[in-house]
Amino acid sequence: MVASNLKSETMDLMQKRSAIEAQMDAIISRLCQPGGPGLSGNLVDSEGFPRSDIDIPVIRSERRQLTELRNDHTEITEKINQNIQILHSAKPASSLALSKDAGNTEVSNGQRSSVTTVAVPSSNVSSTAMDIDANGGIPFALVDEIADASPAADDGLQLGDQVLKFGNVEGGDDLLHRLASEAQSNQGRPIPVVVTRHGTPVNLTVTPRSWHGRGLLGCHFRIRTYASGLRLLINRSASLFEVRTEYIA
Repeated sequence: MVASNLKSETMDLMQKRSAIEAQMDAIISRLCQPGGPGLSGNLVDSEGFPRSDIDIPVIRSERRQLTELRNDHTEITEKINQNIQILHSAKPASSLALSKDAGNTEVSNGQRSSVTTVAVPSSNVSSTAMDIDANGGIPFALVDEIADASPAADDGLQLGDQVLKFGNVEGGDDLLHRLASEAQSNQGRPIPVVVTRHGTPVNLTVTPRSWHGRGLLGCHFRIRTYASGLRLLINRSASLFEVRTEYIA
């Protein structure tokens, strides 16, 4: 019963986090639209006067709201992680108890009948929460921002692409650092990239290189982590400016 309640709480938290991510994406889209100030662009012109082409109070309000949403997102993700660890650690004990009872089951006439147990995937876990490519690969990052005329855009990456492979990086730990290192160590050299786009695998080649914008690619990756025990998707949104000096513009 405790595990069931905890799983229900975890699914509720995931729904709340998805709602927060939708709000964040909407704000980012508005701030980063053509002619917009972006997430941290100047609100004054070259002469130091307030820009007349944007609504400065609204921009400041949305940036502040985005910061608050990111903090809420972090707190919820930490709670989800804690719940998953508890559920995952409790799984072996419950499985052992079930296996002891599964071999022999009492029937109405007092005899014992052998029972074969078949595991059925829970219908409570949505297809989004188990976002696994049909070819068996698991996307570890999502392209959620890409600059016009950037190397990433010119080489074929698109907004919404889910990354299965980026050079030698195909998942694992410390992904932001490894992605940055892969881009930096291959500056000027093509990197094989595999993404899923609308459910279809797409092979690309991107070449990290200097351009008029920041970074070597001009795109932003949102890192994803999967908890193997429950296969619940944990979606960590990496701040654009925490990693911008590495390879993200």
